[in-house]
Amino acid sequence: MTDAGRRAGGGHAPGAGEDLGNEVEGYLLWRARIAEAEQRAREFTGRMDWLTTGQRDEVERHYVDDSLRRARQDLERIAARCVSLRDEYERRYRGLRARCVGWAVAVCGGAAFVATAVTAVSLSR
Repeated sequence: MTDAGRRAGGGHAPGAGEDLGNEVEGYLLWRARIAEAEQRAREFTGRMDWLTTGQRDEVERHYVDDSLRRARQDLERIAARCVSLRDEYERRYRGLRARCVGWAVAVCGGAAFVATAVTAVSLSR
C-alpha cells in the first residue's frame, strides 16, 4: 500500500486505483531496469572470453548489483527533488492565493466605498 493509501485510512480510499496503477508502473519500470542491467552485464563480460563460468557469473552479479544500487540512488535523489519542488510550489501557490484574495477584498471594499459615496452624494442633493 502506498503512503497516500495509508494516510487515507486504507487501501480502498478514493484514488486507491490510481495508487495501485502507480505501484504497478513502478514495479514494471524497476523490472525493466533489472533486465537492462543484466543485459549490459552480459555484454560487458562477453568481451572477456578468458573468464571462467563462475568468474563470469560473479562479475555479472557485481555489475548488476552496482547498476541497481546506482539506479536506486538516482531515483531517491529525483524523488527527494520532486518533494522539495512540490513543497516550494505549494508555498508559492499559498502566497499567490493570499495576495489574490487580498486584492479581491480590497477591490470589493473600494467598490463598496465608491458606491456608498455616490449614493450618499446623490441623496444629499
